[in-house]
Amino acid sequence: MPSEPRPQLHCERHTLSNGLRVVVHRDPALPLVALDLWYHVGSKDERPGRTGFAHLFEHMLFQGSAHVGANDHFRLVQQVGGVANGSTWYDRTNYYETLPAHHLDLGLWLESDRMGYLLPAMTEQKLATQREVVINERRQRVDNRPYGLAMERLHELLYPEGHPYHWPVIGYPEDIAAADLDDVARFFSTYYPPNNAVLALAGDLSPDLALERVELWFGSIPRGPEPPPVSTPPAPDGERRQVLEDTVELPRVYLGYPAPRYGESGWYAGDLLATVLAGGKSSVLYEDLVHRRQLAQEVGCYLFPTELTGTFYVVATARPETSPAELLAAIDEHLDRGAAEAPAEAHLERAHNTMLTAFYQEAERLEGRADLLARATTFFDDPGHAATEPDRYRELTAEDLRRFAERWCRRDRRAVVTVVPRRERG
Repeated sequence: MPSEPRPQLHCERHTLSNGLRVVVHRDPALPLVALDLWYHVGSKDERPGRTGFAHLFEHMLFQGSAHVGANDHFRLVQQVGGVANGSTWYDRTNYYETLPAHHLDLGLWLESDRMGYLLPAMTEQKLATQREVVINERRQRVDNRPYGLAMERLHELLYPEGHPYHWPVIGYPEDIAAADLDDVARFFSTYYPPNNAVLALAGDLSPDLALERVELWFGSIPRGPEPPPVSTPPAPDGERRQVLEDTVELPRVYLGYPAPRYGESGWYAGDLLATVLAGGKSSVLYEDLVHRRQLAQEVGCYLFPTELTGTFYVVATARPETSPAELLAAIDEHLDRGAAEAPAEAHLERAHNTMLTAFYQEAERLEGRADLLARATTFFDDPGHAATEPDRYRELTAEDLRRFAERWCRRDRRAVVTVVPRRERG
């Protein structure tokens, strides 16, 4: 394949004396700056009976700190024409702002104040309010949403109790309801010190001046203890299945397989295989199951970039006249073929181009570049890893994808959840 130019992700890296890692990427094309602060904590760092804390914290950090009033974070950022938000995942929680470049200090002050001075502003009333907000969010996104419980059940089947990916990122409602201020203080002190964080800045700024301002706002925040390690019990052998009744019109099949963790060569092979199988309407599964045989209404395949272990997913919605068993058998035909035969070069090239297009589209945006650099530094302690990801896909062969399917897409290690329309009961 012809070589493509690498994305321009040149940066400077610095580590403050308190352990905060800072990555600065200069791009003067627009008078904007993107801040992306990643804390190396997600739902994987919780424990049974105390799930949902990482996501609850995402909400709590917008409820004010010692020098910022409740909800003032959004107000102050929007007041200067900026945007702000946060997100939580299995392995990280991040908070981000995009601001006019001359308001860099505003973003740094807001993020540093809640890193260093959140707990003095914490109250039982704020916690009670956000507990209810998160429980309601779970009701809307999971409990009362069609197919909403399927992925939760898939992970519970695939990973044993105590595994960091067994429970959902949003947590269980009874655990969220039980959170108290002592729990909040312990979680914050353990996972939110500067030595467990990465700050990425991208935009129209001077790296030297940016580092000086970061030192001013974050340098006095004390280093915290090193977070405890996380254990990962192995996934059990044997296929696990469950059927869920739900208020849906069409059956849907969810398959999950343990896979290599993000960053390993096998992860990139699995990610590319997912695109070969179901990346767009010209993909293998879509052409066969949706167009030719018309067994499925839609089909998708995914491999999320999770840190401890990967999970390879296949999700397909059956057409009204197709049984879940028939749809599952058709998917298995393709997975078996993928383990026995390397994909055609045309499919591999299309998938390769699809992945690179998605990567470069992300790298075109300031926010995307800040996110790529923060992710690479958080997971690999190397911001340069971000710019090399296209090479990792480019180096893969069709045989690498076949080997992934043969080793990882095994029926004796997978979980299958089938969602079917709820039956009327007299």
